[in-house]
Amino acid sequence: MTSSNSRESQYPIDKLFLDRWSPRAYSNEPMPEADLLTILEAAHWAPSASNLQPWRFLYALRGSEHWEKFLSVLVEFNQGWVKSASALLFVISRTHGGELGSAEQKPSYSHSFDAGAAWGFLAIQAHLAGYEAHGMTGFHVEKSYEVLGIPDGFRVEAAVAIGKIGDKNQLPEKLREREVPSQRNPLSGLAFNGTFIAK
Repeated sequence: MTSSNSRESQYPIDKLFLDRWSPRAYSNEPMPEADLLTILEAAHWAPSASNLQPWRFLYALRGSEHWEKFLSVLVEFNQGWVKSASALLFVISRTHGGELGSAEQKPSYSHSFDAGAAWGFLAIQAHLAGYEAHGMTGFHVEKSYEVLGIPDGFRVEAAVAIGKIGDKNQLPEKLREREVPSQRNPLSGLAFNGTFIAK
């Protein structure tokens, strides 16, 4: 059992996994591009099927020429708090293996799974670097392809806000109440020895 950050695991784990969380209150601070690239460097070392590395990362830093365009892809609720983050990026996966445009491209069964692994590495490296990352699927999917210029053969998986934790009083009252590290369902309801149990 491990305790940290108002959380407690049932089995002993590194406290890093309890300390990392997904805030919505960010500090409005700019982020050096080198810091973001360090975070993405860690993400791209994630494992993937046949080492295809299907993940792609499209990013905008706060105050850059692309910032408002990226924000516009998010649903209004998420725009309200992401505007205080330091960076906004989109995790994109390539849906096929093989050379782009060739007839020998084959669908990749695990492209989303592999991109999820990269997101996990990203979130941990952000935490280690003094930032926190918040992944979300609250964005306009069709608009994302158009605004971000995503071609066929790629899937927009999620948006991610990254920044340093800020004052939760900047959030609407309902969100202030939720601005704490979330708990998890018991492992016993998620991991089964030998036989799947639908819960």
